[in-house]
Amino acid sequence: MQVWIGRNGERFGPYPEDEIRQWLRDGTCRPEELGWYEGMTDWRPLGELFPDERPAPGTPPPMPPPPVEPRAQPFMGITEDAAAPEYAGFWLRFGAWIIDYILITIPATFVALAMGFQHALTTLFSQVETNQSAALAAYFEEVRPISYIVLLLGFAYYVLFESSKWQATPGKLACGIRVTDTSGQRLTMVRAVSRNLIRLANAVPFLSVFLPLVFYVTAAFSERKQGIHDMLAGTYVLTGRADSRPVQTPRDNGPRGSFDA
Repeated sequence: MQVWIGRNGERFGPYPEDEIRQWLRDGTCRPEELGWYEGMTDWRPLGELFPDERPAPGTPPPMPPPPVEPRAQPFMGITEDAAAPEYAGFWLRFGAWIIDYILITIPATFVALAMGFQHALTTLFSQVETNQSAALAAYFEEVRPISYIVLLLGFAYYVLFESSKWQATPGKLACGIRVTDTSGQRLTMVRAVSRNLIRLANAVPFLSVFLPLVFYVTAAFSERKQGIHDMLAGTYVLTGRADSRPVQTPRDNGPRGSFDA
């Protein structure tokens, strides 16, 4: 475990846990000085992090920890010299959606035809002139199970691809973007399901056109280019593929900026 030390408004490190423990024993570090390591949400006194380590009686005043070589050091999940993560904008995401829509439409068409969609459409055209309301009612009743199957097909497509090692659907891969959680990591299956539940709105005829647009349009205006479904599920859409990982995403669960030790 690597530990950062906070002293006089500056941070030092990171240092191995064994060295921190030794410095607490020999008085190089004081128990009231602050420490932080990966996974913590805030700085805490070293005496709380390592309660079994105490300076021996009569130890001299502490000296500053030895400096580390100038290099990029991770702090709260991001390296200081790394570029800020580049969030995928609305048009990139829209282009990916178009590609995915086309790809999903191909198998969905075969599924719909196999389930009798052509027969339902032919029946509708033959009966609509004599009794329009009855013809439409019969048509919607016949295509309802087809709609559910096609909906689940699209839902599974997004969930499985976005939680895969690629972290992206084929459309997103083609546009060079990927989906991550707020730590920049691959989505779990549960998070991918949560993110894509909004696509079930397609089961509601009136909302099938308008609701997805509402959820996506916020990506054009929000700080991190998030749609509402991203905000609710705690996800980002970043540029770059998962195998390249050009930047490291800052964590949301830690303090940002400077601190006063």
